[in-house]
Amino acid sequence: MSRRLVSITLDNLDDLPLRCRRCVFWELDPVNGERAVEAGDPALEKEAWISSTLLEWGSCGKIVYVDGVPAGFVLYAPPLYVPRSVAFPTSPVSADAVLLMTAHVVPEFAGGGLGRMLVQGVAKDLVRRGVKAIEAFGDLKGEEGGCMVPADYLLSVGFKTIRPHHRFPRLRLELKSALSWREDVEVALERLLGSMTPEGALRPV
Repeated sequence: MSRRLVSITLDNLDDLPLRCRRCVFWELDPVNGERAVEAGDPALEKEAWISSTLLEWGSCGKIVYVDGVPAGFVLYAPPLYVPRSVAFPTSPVSADAVLLMTAHVVPEFAGGGLGRMLVQGVAKDLVRRGVKAIEAFGDLKGEEGGCMVPADYLLSVGFKTIRPHHRFPRLRLELKSALSWREDVEVALERLLGSMTPEGALRPV
């Protein structure tokens, strides 16, 4: 089974699930979001947001493919680009952080570690760009099909609550810890594989 993680561009935007492709929950403020839905063109608004964010800031999303099939995606951007971010009771996002807007894994691919792979891909990208942390508004109810990431999931991949709330806590992931987790795993794998080679077997203990 091959897994491939790529940045979201206008060329692969249509690989997002149709519901997410037409969703502008994060990209527009509540009033303009409603107007876009009433006008029937939220997909165009989504495309315009991706286009302007790519031009002004750079990569703002990842898609993971399993054997060539789109299996999940994540979107992220500085809070300045995310009008909805100021509408939460636990806002604002810290000045040194980028906002993880939404993450979704297609149900038939759930449980295979793709969510963690997506977050690791975001972390790697942002560290290269000098960003210190990722923050997200978690959803403690974790409603099916929502535009928000369940708080339990965020906690499971290393986020910590920095602003508690009964419904929408704000969580933070320091990027050093995100990358050190991956490096630890890679080092352990290298050791394991190294010990299984013929040379390793012949080496005196």
